[in-house]
Amino acid sequence: MNDEAQHSETKDTRGETKSASAERKDKMEPELTLVLIGDTNSIEIGPKNILLEHDEPTNVEHFSSKLYDLCGRHISVINRLGFPNIHRIPLNQGIHAFVLLLPNGLHVNHYHSAVQRLEKAFGKDFLSYVMTIVTHELDETCESALEDFKDFSSFAEQRFHTCRRSMTDEKEMIDLLEKIDVMVSENDRHCYTTLMCNGNKEQKEQLEQKLYKEETTGTENMDHSSETKCNALNEAGGAEHSETTHDDTAGDAELMSSRPETKEKEDSDRQKCQGETETLFRRLHLQYQQKLSPADFLKIGPPVKTTQDISEKDFPNTFLQRVMVLDYRARYIPERQGSPDLRHSQSVESDDDDLDALFGTTVDVDESKQTNVHPMDVQMAVFHCSDSFLKQNMITKLSQCQYALPFLVPNPETATIECPLWTFRQIIKTWKTTQVKDDSKLVTMKSMPICNAETHMVSFFRLGSLSESKSQLMNSLINDRHNTFFHRNCPGSTKSRYLMDGVVEIAWYCPAGKPNDSFTDCIAFCNLHGDALMIETQTKILTETSSVNVVLVPTLEKRHRCLQDLYKSQKPLIILIADNDCDSVRMKQGKYKMGLKDRSQSDVSKTLKGIIGNMLSGLQTSFQLKSMANVSGIRVDEDDPVCRKGEKAAIKISNLFQGMNVSKIKDRFLPCQGQLWHQWSRIKKELYHLKGNVEKEKSQKNQQLMKIREDQCSASCSELMKSFTESLISLSSQEKEYFLKWTQILIDALCTDDLSSILQSYDEKWSEVLVLKKKHPKSQLLEGKQDELETISKKLQSATFGLEHIFREMGQIYEAHQALKKQPNSGQTNWSKYPKLAADLMISGRPMELMDGDAGHVPLTWISSVLEEVIKKLGDQRVFVLSVLGIQSSGKSTMLNAMFGLQFAVSAGRCTKGAFMQLVKVSEEIKKDFRFDYVLVVDTEGLRALELAGNATLHHDNALATFVVGLGNMTLINIFGENPAEMQDVLQIVVQAFMRMKKVKLSPSCVFVHQNVTDIGAAEKNMDGKRRLQEKLDQMAQLAAKEEVYDAECFSDVIEFDVLQDVKYFAQLWEGSPPMAPPNPGYSESVQELKSMILTKASQSAGITLSHFKSTIQDLWNALMNEQFVFSFKNTLEIAAYRKLEVQYGNWTWDLRSSMLTIENQLYTKIENGKLDKVDHTYLLKEMSKTYEKIKKDMTLYFEDNRDKDMLVQWRGRFEIKIKEFHEDQVKEVKRKLDEVIQQKKACKKLDDKKPEFENKLLQKSKELAQQLKDKAKDEEELQKHFNSVWTDCVSELTEDIKPIKDINLEEDKMFILEELVIERSLINESNSSGRYKNVSKAGNYCAYITHKKYQEHCNEIQQSQQSKAETSTHMNNEIFSAELKAGSDVAQHKLGFGSTTQQNVFTHEEQEMIRTFINNIEQQSLDTVKTKPVATRGYSPTYLQEVAKNVQEEATKFESERNYSFKKEFTVDVLLYVFERLGSWLSDSHQTFKKNNDALTYLNNNKPQYYNVFRSFCKGNSSAVVFGEMICDKLKVSTVETVCNKTAIDLAGEMRCSFPAFSGNRLDLEKHVLKSLAQKEDFDDFINYIRHPREQVEVFIKEEVEKYIFRKHEGKAQNILKKNVDDISHRVRQALFEATETVKTQGGGTEMWVNEFSSFLKDELPLDTICCQNFSDINNFDFLKEEIEKGLVNIIEEMKHLSLDKMKEFRLRPDQILIDQLCKCCWVKCPFCAAVCTNTLEDHSPEDHSVPFHRPGAVNGWHYRGTILMNVDFCTTNVASDDSFYPGENSEDLYLYKQYRKAGPRYANWRITPDESKLKYWTWFVCRFQKNLENHHRCKFKGNGEIPSEWKTHTKEEAIQSLDEM
Repeated sequence: MNDEAQHSETKDTRGETKSASAERKDKMEPELTLVLIGDTNSIEIGPKNILLEHDEPTNVEHFSSKLYDLCGRHISVINRLGFPNIHRIPLNQGIHAFVLLLPNGLHVNHYHSAVQRLEKAFGKDFLSYVMTIVTHELDETCESALEDFKDFSSFAEQRFHTCRRSMTDEKEMIDLLEKIDVMVSENDRHCYTTLMCNGNKEQKEQLEQKLYKEETTGTENMDHSSETKCNALNEAGGAEHSETTHDDTAGDAELMSSRPETKEKEDSDRQKCQGETETLFRRLHLQYQQKLSPADFLKIGPPVKTTQDISEKDFPNTFLQRVMVLDYRARYIPERQGSPDLRHSQSVESDDDDLDALFGTTVDVDESKQTNVHPMDVQMAVFHCSDSFLKQNMITKLSQCQYALPFLVPNPETATIECPLWTFRQIIKTWKTTQVKDDSKLVTMKSMPICNAETHMVSFFRLGSLSESKSQLMNSLINDRHNTFFHRNCPGSTKSRYLMDGVVEIAWYCPAGKPNDSFTDCIAFCNLHGDALMIETQTKILTETSSVNVVLVPTLEKRHRCLQDLYKSQKPLIILIADNDCDSVRMKQGKYKMGLKDRSQSDVSKTLKGIIGNMLSGLQTSFQLKSMANVSGIRVDEDDPVCRKGEKAAIKISNLFQGMNVSKIKDRFLPCQGQLWHQWSRIKKELYHLKGNVEKEKSQKNQQLMKIREDQCSASCSELMKSFTESLISLSSQEKEYFLKWTQILIDALCTDDLSSILQSYDEKWSEVLVLKKKHPKSQLLEGKQDELETISKKLQSATFGLEHIFREMGQIYEAHQALKKQPNSGQTNWSKYPKLAADLMISGRPMELMDGDAGHVPLTWISSVLEEVIKKLGDQRVFVLSVLGIQSSGKSTMLNAMFGLQFAVSAGRCTKGAFMQLVKVSEEIKKDFRFDYVLVVDTEGLRALELAGNATLHHDNALATFVVGLGNMTLINIFGENPAEMQDVLQIVVQAFMRMKKVKLSPSCVFVHQNVTDIGAAEKNMDGKRRLQEKLDQMAQLAAKEEVYDAECFSDVIEFDVLQDVKYFAQLWEGSPPMAPPNPGYSESVQELKSMILTKASQSAGITLSHFKSTIQDLWNALMNEQFVFSFKNTLEIAAYRKLEVQYGNWTWDLRSSMLTIENQLYTKIENGKLDKVDHTYLLKEMSKTYEKIKKDMTLYFEDNRDKDMLVQWRGRFEIKIKEFHEDQVKEVKRKLDEVIQQKKACKKLDDKKPEFENKLLQKSKELAQQLKDKAKDEEELQKHFNSVWTDCVSELTEDIKPIKDINLEEDKMFILEELVIERSLINESNSSGRYKNVSKAGNYCAYITHKKYQEHCNEIQQSQQSKAETSTHMNNEIFSAELKAGSDVAQHKLGFGSTTQQNVFTHEEQEMIRTFINNIEQQSLDTVKTKPVATRGYSPTYLQEVAKNVQEEATKFESERNYSFKKEFTVDVLLYVFERLGSWLSDSHQTFKKNNDALTYLNNNKPQYYNVFRSFCKGNSSAVVFGEMICDKLKVSTVETVCNKTAIDLAGEMRCSFPAFSGNRLDLEKHVLKSLAQKEDFDDFINYIRHPREQVEVFIKEEVEKYIFRKHEGKAQNILKKNVDDISHRVRQALFEATETVKTQGGGTEMWVNEFSSFLKDELPLDTICCQNFSDINNFDFLKEEIEKGLVNIIEEMKHLSLDKMKEFRLRPDQILIDQLCKCCWVKCPFCAAVCTNTLEDHSPEDHSVPFHRPGAVNGWHYRGTILMNVDFCTTNVASDDSFYPGENSEDLYLYKQYRKAGPRYANWRITPDESKLKYWTWFVCRFQKNLENHHRCKFKGNGEIPSEWKTHTKEEAIQSLDEM
């Protein structure tokens, strides 16, 4: 094989075959060699990555082809990301640069640890060869990174770069290479090699040899395990950091230099130890550099594994998950294994060997098998591989599990001794100290952060190896029922452990203040793991800081130098000797020894407790955990720059409070949330309980609210808020987290002492109150004690101070500025950024306050803005809302924390105040099983809270329960214990809340949780408990049903509930008595079972979107502010979804209507052409089927694919029915109209039959006359004269036997009919001349039209006495009457002694409205009656009006018979004239249609121009073809204009329906545009017409807008539509000409055939009049005829293209009428209070209530106070939230509360009027603008209680119009 072949088969280090060229390329000398180090997460490795294409760590250089392509240089890249075996980097190759890659956000922490590590390995000189790169995502920026690094002395700005993780940007890579080149040149182009770090290594070797000497002194004969050696090596690292404590360094170095073999052994042991640690991490799938964070666990993942089948890689995850749910069995993780009983067994093959094997001392061990992982190795590995925040969470949870905590920990990489002080910062311990004073015991409760606690410390050590377990002995001192310290006899313990030796653990004993306490005060116990002789640093620290040292030794020997030093020191010492059986012996003051041999552990423990207790009782020294920061020789985690920066910012804030009374802090620094916010909340609630002049009071309260907001703005510049918000803005995410934690820590430390004393006082006082309640329930002493308790409660509230208060202040500052639209002051943080800051924190997993528990209010503006920012960042994600309800201190927060690993505040007394919400992400592993992305957990304060007892407790609890239940997709009902009385109270509140949800169509689910149940395992007892719960729930449902007026017999009628599945029993939380009791494992199991059940139920739910959740908060809270929750609840999202559905409904109905109009047009043409004499219903359905089916499919898609489909489903059936009904109605209506056309066609058949005869005779006469006048063809006047002469004679001849149809005279008929009714002509003339009758339906006051019956006789007498002057008197009275009517009062009654005021006082607004309704109804009734008459087919008859007049009179008589007044004749006259006028236009138009279709003379005169044209053409000598062509063109012109206009009307209506905003939306949109139009015109009469006759005014608006659209705004578009239709008709006519001509030519027909073919082709397109061809039979050149017609057609088309669109008014279809039919087929029912029109798009929308978003003041509709002339200016939306009452009718003496308006009768029952604090400025502007007009119109005054609020007068027209868009 030749060389080339060999090269081609060469393989690289990964086993892949390489080409010869690649081989040669690898052998080239690189121009630049780069080593990539750092975090593997900082780079996205892949084929597009320019720097690194592969992800395998390697020591072999790889030339980067991408870099070569980029810059043409041979650059070698070595991948050592993740720092695998960093010391093995091949430095002999020559490295030009190390590229340290760090991920954005974690860069500071990672940089710090990486630099430490690299300095350790390579020395400080190494840093000049390091280029630091911070990588980021595409949408991220890392501008702050450079500033962050400036705190490090090792950092150089010129060696810093940022780029994307993908590393695909060529410019970024070129910039990087340029920076590296500069760095290389600064290093004189030297490479970093082994030689450069040798000096550093020599120093290290000396230190390590010295340490080895010290540690091996006195232990030469001891046989240590490999773990001990490993620890000794760790200690070497620690010694390096504390070398200043040794005095004999030089001597030791000299001694060790002569023992090189010791150095070699030490290196070997170190490498072995590191290898074992790396192996352990690998087995557990952990990486030291890739830290776990809380975000990895603050999410909902697969259930915690509790089976025996757990693999090693799952250990860390399982351990953490179980710790987070407070399961102390987390340490005991069962490992997956084979046959457990046989796994270590060896088989003996022969009988001879079995005894030898039995008694043998050696056993063959399978070396290939790995031992199980030690449980504490799992804990410590997780600890080492977690970031500081997860460590803190983990240690806090371990503390709650009553486990010992890592106190001093050797770093597994650097061997530095670290004190994780930060991890203890969240731990708060509570205990009770017992002191004896004057022969009595004084018990004092203490509660404080453990870091600040000053306690005694007792430390335990062992010297050498012992058979006794030190940890087990310590457990017996602290809690003999719980393994506080893990020991060798614990489950899962193994011989091998790698991470515990050298670790010091600490635990605290906290007494309960009881006689059986082991100690009387809190004591810290420290336990050093491993042999203290080998662990110098930790031993030294502990012996110096401890109050008492306890040493365990195998035997007491003098050679233990360490023991001698301890014995000589002043510190108390207890020596426990394993091989000695002596009793405890006091050697000297503070020095004891005691043997352990042959003694029980309980005996030893008891003796030790006594000795330690005695020792500590006289000691003054104490230990404080936070003092560890001052201990030299160790590293404290709080020294990290990021932590320090966060602490520094927090200290700046806490310094503001120094020396202040805690109860004064909030008043001083958080003024916006104190008295101001509470006052604002109170006034806000008062807006829903107004009385008297409610609008004025409302206006005043709104002004007060704005004043408070102004005061808040003025007070919002506190230094605290400025510093706090600036820190949130400026700090990086990690620094921000530290900052918030430090702030809370420092605040807690500040408040601890005060709170402890207040809580103790509260506890004592509450106990006194309870005793008095039992003994003296009504004594004054009890009242006094309760007052004292209330005072302490307020003091407690003032002293409670935490981060939530600062965030609350942010919310109030934001709300105040937002309300006033104020810009931030100079030097003040921009308040508009606050929601974004809060949203960031909420996304990161921090709870956010939803309801302020102190003020009892939800800051809606703030919460909405925060959620909007969350939506901006996450998208509108779907969330499953889980809320919890229960009595106070029932463990709600604890349960949620255990379930999801949350951090809701939990403490004694007042746990949660108000409500908090927290987002929990659904992990990717289980996301596929759910339809939502997050669970949003809502935690609440307890029901029946002690602080609220007797102070509106029930209302508070009901509101809270309703709010929480309404928010949640599921609510957990937490019941503590089994007390039936407590259960009943909670259940009643909960059931009522669920019933309210049912009534407002919200459907949450619920689960009942019984906590603290004594025996959760007893199935029979549990079944009995469930049965009793079901009975209680059913009983409560019946009680709540009465309260809520709801039909429910059992709880299942209210909510879907299965008592067998939806009730869970929980064991008690603690396993024993606190404070030393660990959590009960059964509790954790119960929590996990509950969590699984919740998730199973949740998987069937789609949850809700965040935007939906935001709206629900607003809707629920707004409704809760009103007592009538169900009637006040307004589901904003549901309303929005319904409005969108209305728009869609409009689109669907328009599609049906426009399709039906097209079909109608075609059939109408056929009927006119005589081609159709019957319209079949099934034919119409068939023609519409395609459109109808398409719409049905569109509806299905809309209801099933819409994101709001869950809401839309409730309306689906109804809308499907409505569309079906609309379709059927359209078909019926078109059939009716076409049937009428057919009837009309049949009615005028007589005339139609005569038309051919007329035409033939007229054509013949024209032809004959033309022959005579050929020579005068050019004299138009002469021709006209002769034609007229012949025409008159001919028409007279043709019509001599036909009776002409006369025009009608409605005026004469009206007068005749009225006189028949015995109505004086003078009354009729007066009403006619004044025009009074025209406004009878809009009159402001009807007092002048009526006379009360009890005064009727007196009136008659006056009339009789004046009969002699009847004529004069009548005339006079009529004039007076007319004038008085206009003014709205009755002068006649003045003459009787009853002034207008008195009259009006008696005549109520309700009665006025009833008269107005009567007039409107009689008008509609009359119109409907007349429209049934066959006027268009048979003509008009006066009897039609007589019938109407008779009906009006009968109805008026019937109406007044039910009243206590009578109508005057003037009323009858005006109503009749009004009705006649409304009927007049329809009757005239219909009669004209009849005349046009049936009168021969009319027909002939209409066609006269056409015959004259024919005559004139003959005169010119034109051939028959030319004349015939001209005649056809005349007919085509008429029919084409009609067709084009009808088609254009449909198209224009469609165009406006789609593109014109007023017509393209729903009924509400149309209403808004009508109101805007009215405001712009400012015509009072139009307003009144709109108020009285809304439909009429809407029709006027539609007509006006159509007119504007066609003739002004979009004239060009309208003309284009017209031209398109003209072109279409032109095309069809030309086609008809061609087809007719071709057929005649082919078949050899004549003129008649041509006419038939031509007409037949256009029968569906044009309504052609009869074409008579009898006089044109001589035509034989049809091509010529076609050409002539086409010539004429050109002129017609050109003329039509410039046709005035006004022409459409003359024809059957008009765009305005089409749109009126479409848009006005909706609901027109008026609000019974303000007459606002229901804006539902459906005409009959039952069972949906009537509603309108913009109600108006009662004065607009004439409402006034009964018995006065004072206008009522109240909005009904304000009234229904007030405590006022109203009379529902004229004669009603029953008052109804506005809040219960539905009970006032049918008119009110089906209206939904929701309380609305927003003021629609439109109607307030209207009232002010037309104040005088309204007063004159209604004859009432705006004064007294009806005075217009001054605030209204500030509203402008522009604001009024703008307010409509906000609805």
